Amino acid sequence: MTARAATKPRVLSGIQPSGILHLGNYFGAIRQHIALQDRHPGQALYFIADYHALTTLRNPEALRANVFESAVTYLALGLDPARALLFRQSDVPEVTELAWMLATVTGMGLLERAHSYKDKLANGITPTVGLFFYPVLMAADIIAYDATLVPVGKDQLQHVEIAQDMVTHFNEAYGPQDPVLVRPEPLPARAAVVPGLDGRKMSKSYGNTLPLFESGKKLRKLVGQVVTDSTPLGEPLPFATCNVVALLRLFCDPAELAQLETWYREGRRDGAPFGYGHAKMLLADKIEQLFAPARARREHFLTAEGRAEVEAVLARAAIAARALAQQTLERCRRACGLR
Repeated sequence: MTARAATKPRVLSGIQPSGILHLGNYFGAIRQHIALQDRHPGQALYFIADYHALTTLRNPEALRANVFESAVTYLALGLDPARALLFRQSDVPEVTELAWMLATVTGMGLLERAHSYKDKLANGITPTVGLFFYPVLMAADIIAYDATLVPVGKDQLQHVEIAQDMVTHFNEAYGPQDPVLVRPEPLPARAAVVPGLDGRKMSKSYGNTLPLFESGKKLRKLVGQVVTDSTPLGEPLPFATCNVVALLRLFCDPAELAQLETWYREGRRDGAPFGYGHAKMLLADKIEQLFAPARARREHFLTAEGRAEVEAVLARAAIAARALAQQTLERCRRACGLR
């Protein structure tokens, strides 16, 4: 059995359930994922990478809660189960079997060059076999479903390249004339750079995030922590380098940004002094407004009825995803001589 050329592009991506999702997750990935379900209806697959999370998270209750929260977030933000599959990675065990097959044709040097592994070593994280093996499992996640397009930012591009290498090695070993596996291609994501409260990239590991669904006083308190300089109220403010402005760029149209730049340059708005506090209030309002509909949908999914709906979505999608993975795995088994 050989890999059949896809009649339509098939998109695949995953998100690791390592904590509460934030603005960086939305503007960096989730927004693009939701848009792709419209461009590729019925051919978009998104998995919640709970196997991958085991490399860093050892709290089973926290993992279960994070997986559910990730599913709720995607559904609340507009993922349509009729146009895209959303499922747990662990509900498709064929992926781990495929990972072993890929490992048997993968050289150690390829994994040793993985940026994510080297970065974690550099940050003092004790390496485990799972951490080293991470790119193999990620490749299996992509290859199992004959995915042809993988939306990625620059920091994840290498993982797709590693998956391409594994497809090449496997096909050379078992199907030089009739390729067994489909080669995936990266789909460069037009991901916005989202600064955190301290100006660095927004990341849970830095503790500098703005949660997607926070509101009211808690949201305003968090936004108030965005780092700015000590320019006093009413004085001209640095527009180009301001962390608050960098976040507002995600929400404002060109006309609004032009107006904001005028307020910054003059240090006044409608004749009254203008300062960072006013800009932060504007940012909090923008966050509230953009995510209000999703916040309301999320509240429904947290009810008993809504929770049942979420679990049903994950279960149905897992059945469909397994059917695809089983076809790929059967090709590999036959090619290797296991059937």
